[in-house]
Amino acid sequence: MNAITPPRTAPADHSPVAPLRQRGQHEVFCGLTSIIWLHRKVQDAFFLIVGSRTCAHLMQSAAGVMIFAEPRFGTAIIEERDLAGMADLHEELDRVVARLLARRPEIRMLVLVGSCPSEVIKLDLGKAAERLARLHAPATRVMHFSGSGIETTFTQGEDNFLASLARELPATDASAGPSLMVAGALPDVVEDQFRRIFDALGIGPVSFLPSRASTGLPPIGPGTRVLLAQPYLGEAARALEARGATVLSAPFPLGEEGTTAWLGAAAAAFGVEPGRFDAITKAGRRRAREAVARHRAELEGRRVFLFPDSQLEPSIARFLSREAGAEIVEIGSPYLHRQHLAGELALLSPGIPFSEGQDVDRQLDRCRAARPDLAVCGMGLANPLEAEGIATKWSIELVFTPVQGYEQAGDLAELFVRPLARRAALKLGA
Repeated sequence: MNAITPPRTAPADHSPVAPLRQRGQHEVFCGLTSIIWLHRKVQDAFFLIVGSRTCAHLMQSAAGVMIFAEPRFGTAIIEERDLAGMADLHEELDRVVARLLARRPEIRMLVLVGSCPSEVIKLDLGKAAERLARLHAPATRVMHFSGSGIETTFTQGEDNFLASLARELPATDASAGPSLMVAGALPDVVEDQFRRIFDALGIGPVSFLPSRASTGLPPIGPGTRVLLAQPYLGEAARALEARGATVLSAPFPLGEEGTTAWLGAAAAAFGVEPGRFDAITKAGRRRAREAVARHRAELEGRRVFLFPDSQLEPSIARFLSREAGAEIVEIGSPYLHRQHLAGELALLSPGIPFSEGQDVDRQLDRCRAARPDLAVCGMGLANPLEAEGIATKWSIELVFTPVQGYEQAGDLAELFVRPLARRAALKLGA
């Protein structure tokens, strides 16, 4: 067991090298885009963005929503008369919400999502949520979070949502025993796989945050142990700890190694015998290794440059280097939660250049000078780099694609093989 769990004591900074801290031009997706996967996860919720027509167009384009679709998100448009102070924004919002709930009575949780425009004009969505909660209780719960793209990265939308949701969770009874909570939106198929493994290990009760239904929010208290499924949940982790929960330290469940260490952290916390853990996970570990091995020939020795975008970059770099044999040119991350990433950083080779923060021009200069085989980056950088002959992988795909766990390890490796195969096919056809 000790061999597969992260070290319990380590220096405060586990970075492979002292990270280069950068503060410059950002190039990231807006935090509103987290709604694309959140609205699919919480099936009785509706995410109402309070923003501009630009916000609405962004979400429409990013989600690929057709005009006849009925998604569980929308935009309350802030018009020119609202910005000019000619209308009471709170009255306008009340009318929009009333029409929405009359049309969609199945909504059990309404989430008001702040945007750049609503934050610029100082619209207090917290007070609006409190007022609307009183108006529409008990049929509909109303809460809010910020999805603004001002100085943030797109995964912080989910972080802010879960932090807000953590404050709404019911408290456990004083006599409640230990329980496990997995925090971070996971595709349903991955959630089901993990639940079966936890059941086999005898770990429970187990809950997932966010839950599939807002009416089934899990309780939380001093006996709750939290496994983070995503490395970008800084605010959510603090909110859960404020409710008395304990966050377990572990690498993240990407690939065979990360998944085993992640599950091992839960097993250690719940006193699972090492022999039982090995027996339960043996088949999954073998399948994961075999699935990744099928793609290793295409990835081994490939030079990869990771731009700061999703905050998954250290975990991806660990998987690519240790399981797929790739050479990491540079790891960039918008923010570095050292406590959450301690297990990941301890596994990375100490000589890998590491940058925290963003300065797009300088990062592009370093990437061009290195001429990597593959750049993992945001969509805005992909086309220019492709035009210069560098294959790219969009960071956002790694967030809404099922990649966690043993059964998805091969799919994760294949995501990085595809752009390399495409680049090779283009060269052959030239």
